[in-house]
Amino acid sequence: MPVYKAPVDDTLFLLNDVFSIARYNNLPGFADASADVVEAVLGEGAKLCEEILQPLNYSGDQEGCTRNPDGSVTTPKGFKEAYEAYAGGGWIGLAMDPEYGGQGLPYTLGAVMNEYASSANMAFAMYPGLTMGAIAALHVHGSEEQKRAYLPKMIDGTWSGTMNLTEPHCGTDLGLLKTKAVPNGDGSYAITGTKIFISAGEQDITENIIHLVLARIEGAPAGTKGISLFVVPRNRIDEDGSVGANNGVTCGSIEHKMGIHGNATCVMNYDGAQGWLVGEANRGLNAMFVMMNEARLGVAIQGLAQSEVAYQNAVAYAKERLQGRALTGAKEPSRPADPIIVHPDVRRTLMSIKAFNEAARAFVLWNALKSDVAHRSGDAAERQAADDQLGLMTPVLKGVLTDIGFDNAVKAQQMFGGHGYIAETGVEQFVRDARIAMIYEGANGVQAMDLVGRKLGRDGGRAIMAFFNEVGGFIKDHAEDEGLKPLLGPLQLSLGHLQQAAMWFMNNALAKPDNAGAGATDFMHLLGLVSLGYMWAKMAGAAQEKLKAGANGATERMNAKLVTARFFMERTLPETAAHLARITAGADTTMALAADQF
Repeated sequence: MPVYKAPVDDTLFLLNDVFSIARYNNLPGFADASADVVEAVLGEGAKLCEEILQPLNYSGDQEGCTRNPDGSVTTPKGFKEAYEAYAGGGWIGLAMDPEYGGQGLPYTLGAVMNEYASSANMAFAMYPGLTMGAIAALHVHGSEEQKRAYLPKMIDGTWSGTMNLTEPHCGTDLGLLKTKAVPNGDGSYAITGTKIFISAGEQDITENIIHLVLARIEGAPAGTKGISLFVVPRNRIDEDGSVGANNGVTCGSIEHKMGIHGNATCVMNYDGAQGWLVGEANRGLNAMFVMMNEARLGVAIQGLAQSEVAYQNAVAYAKERLQGRALTGAKEPSRPADPIIVHPDVRRTLMSIKAFNEAARAFVLWNALKSDVAHRSGDAAERQAADDQLGLMTPVLKGVLTDIGFDNAVKAQQMFGGHGYIAETGVEQFVRDARIAMIYEGANGVQAMDLVGRKLGRDGGRAIMAFFNEVGGFIKDHAEDEGLKPLLGPLQLSLGHLQQAAMWFMNNALAKPDNAGAGATDFMHLLGLVSLGYMWAKMAGAAQEKLKAGANGATERMNAKLVTARFFMERTLPETAAHLARITAGADTTMALAADQF
């Protein structure tokens, strides 16, 4: 059966040695996150994920969710109790506003916990994860009355939250949505329509579900300009705050899907359900984007999380499975064969996953810290710079980490041979679960178009220029560091590929937009690779410094960091040249065939 151990030591290395979390102590919540507190929080979170969530992953996948005749949904055995443990430990409110019952710790720690929980049990982690996104949207755009009514019970886990965007006829193009909102005359609206693919739309683990629903008020403008956001509780809430009768919100069915079976993906029917406007009328997408951006970062973490747990199981198997002899002679002559980890191609596969996982974790935490700065800093310039980076990197994080995360789950499955294809080893579940992350919260092709079409040129290219300057500055500042020179040369070359690609778009995409569309995914991955390479350069620098200081018992781990950094620069980063070549090939052959020639 599958195993999982949360990478606490690696996380602490990133927070303390690479990103120096202590230097953020001027921000609200960070002063409370001392080194001892952070280590204790991560240790307790790891214990919960390893001992409570992970043992339910395989069984939850096998059992799935059941829709009952009355429209209620039963989650897999153990999920309700696990949720009570999760919520009871304060994990939902870890980074939430203390005014509404949260602990106020950095969002960065919440991102770490999200990774651990998603590796341990991705389907389960979606229940609190979606609630956290709904909390964020209400916290930013809800009225004070709405915040007082909903946030405390969502933060303590008594109630959960969802997001309802997609309809049978519209996914990415939300301007086509038909769900309508009719004023009731008392400040509320009657919401009627059908939403599909609603994760955690119905379940038996919380006493109420607070749905955030996009709908169109009667008479609103067509398209996206006429969309509003409503808060619609599944059950009515009485004046004393207790939960009353059903509010005209029902689960029509549960989708039969490839993975994440332990999460109820529902068709939701709204039949005159009473809802209340969140924020301004016809500005619903603006409010929902808070939740969507939070969700996209969460989905990026899911890509990393499935890559990590698949890797851990592949490594364990490679150390145990006996097949063949090492090319340089038997490594374990007393046994009938050597473990497959002696074979270079097995090691190449495992090293490629390891190199990605460690850099991706750094990439996530680097941007999570920027999120904390953007939301907590009192310095307007700092907030703007952090927000610029988040805007640029969110589609990259979501697209690149989920694309490669899925690829890595497949690579890990390959290590098991035929045993990886059968259910009882558990590794095929990682492949199935990882696949959805490339699709939901905006399919990855849409993320790439968002990056190239909107984010790249925003504010005159301010964000991408800041990234160029930061990476270029790091290379310049460490040019005389002999230990880093083998890494900085490849990073400099790939940074040049990225700069050439950005310039090519500037010169060739305005007059011919298809050039941007045809090259968008390659650009997203090119920017992602350079970002991961930059993370490895920073990690290698920190590892060197730690070794010089005696390493405090981590000599073996730090030396492994340096080897893995070189592997990434030699074997993965050169792919930037191929991405540049495809981008500069343009769109002519891509767009040449008529539709009936496909």
